[in-house]
Amino acid sequence: MDILYLLIPLSAVLVLGILGIFAWALDGGQFDDLEQQAERILDAEDSALDPHQVA
Repeated sequence: MDILYLLIPLSAVLVLGILGIFAWALDGGQFDDLEQQAERILDAEDSALDPHQVA
């Protein structure tokens, strides 16, 4: 039962840390333009492939 005196504050600190990292990612623009990155992968040219991997 005494372990709860340690686990409850540690879990609260962990949640605050996760929320802080998420807020930092939002402020840094991590989630601003998701569509452009998805289209960049689909529109990749074949010349960027390794010539040894081409069938």
